Amino acid sequence: MNGLSTAEIKRYSRHILLSEIGLEGQEKLKNASVLVVGAGGLGSPLATYLAASGVGKIGIVDYDIVDESNLQRQILFSTNEIGLQKAQAAKERLLALNPFLDIEIYEVKLTAENAIDIINEYDIVADGTDNFPTRYLVNDVCMLLGKPNVYASIFGFEGQASVFSKGKGACYRCLFPNPPAAGSVPSCNEAGVLGVLPGILGTIQATEVVKLILGIGNSLIGRLLTYNALEMSFDEIALQQNPYCPVCGENPTIIAPIDYDEFCGVKKEIDNNAEKVNDISPIVLEQKIRSDDDFLLLDIREHYELDICTLPGAKHIPMGEVANSLNEITDDKDIVVFCHLGIRSRNIVEFLLSKGIARVFNLQGGIDFYARECDNKMQRY
Repeated sequence: MNGLSTAEIKRYSRHILLSEIGLEGQEKLKNASVLVVGAGGLGSPLATYLAASGVGKIGIVDYDIVDESNLQRQILFSTNEIGLQKAQAAKERLLALNPFLDIEIYEVKLTAENAIDIINEYDIVADGTDNFPTRYLVNDVCMLLGKPNVYASIFGFEGQASVFSKGKGACYRCLFPNPPAAGSVPSCNEAGVLGVLPGILGTIQATEVVKLILGIGNSLIGRLLTYNALEMSFDEIALQQNPYCPVCGENPTIIAPIDYDEFCGVKKEIDNNAEKVNDISPIVLEQKIRSDDDFLLLDIREHYELDICTLPGAKHIPMGEVANSLNEITDDKDIVVFCHLGIRSRNIVEFLLSKGIARVFNLQGGIDFYARECDNKMQRY
């Protein structure tokens, strides 16, 4: 075990004064290694507090770049870092906070091919991802390797957190055995998220990681903590391991990492959707607008989104009201449906097709892609 230097003892003195931590506990933190998967809304406060707490080795997996829309919640980054690689920017910020750390970055997508090699290098994994493919992959590999998985997720004004540890309680698949259908759950890009929400959940993750390293307190193993920011309320759900769980149950069927896309058929489903739903590119839509074609441009975003930007001549029917407004949607002309990023509108196009409305198209990439391709003066969000 590596001891603490005089400078480190001074830096962590407020930890060392706690009888539950002391010098020995701080040395445990120094000699621990934690992998943070995702340097976004959850990963930002998570990694920051792990670094400040003196966790000696921190790994960061993220292949994305800093976008201006990230800055509302991803506190690791500043305006000056827009366009830079998140992992590298995070490393520089964390080392500026605490130069006594060893920080490894992985500017790659976590896949079935590389997940074991990366995760196996660390004592604990903290899942700060915002997508189901990576979330299931992290869970599977942690169960296969016997690594604790400190989990959190956020949506809108709500979040949840737990700790999954093989042989000590439920894993993520015990809690959510069946992945959601592709496109059925909107991301934060589509649904939005309260900026402070990941700060709260990410800090809870950091707390659980530190407690696991120190071996103190009552962890969230076997418990799902839920948080509602609007109500300012916390609730707790007891979790039980599923004996039939395919990864941590009595007779596991998942014995090697699986890319979620291939395992649950998401790629196939998306391909099938592409056959069912006719996408129209922003360029083609721009041509239709300029040529005064007789078509219906249907905006299915929410009312508050109209204040940011819109397309001229669009008829507005919020997504939730489309089913009760079919009388306003005639099938005697082409219909182009759009939303922010093209995800909600794809679902509406499929719904209209199921109702026998054949000449309906989805604006590829939504109004955001249209702004990038056809109108650089349009406000993006």
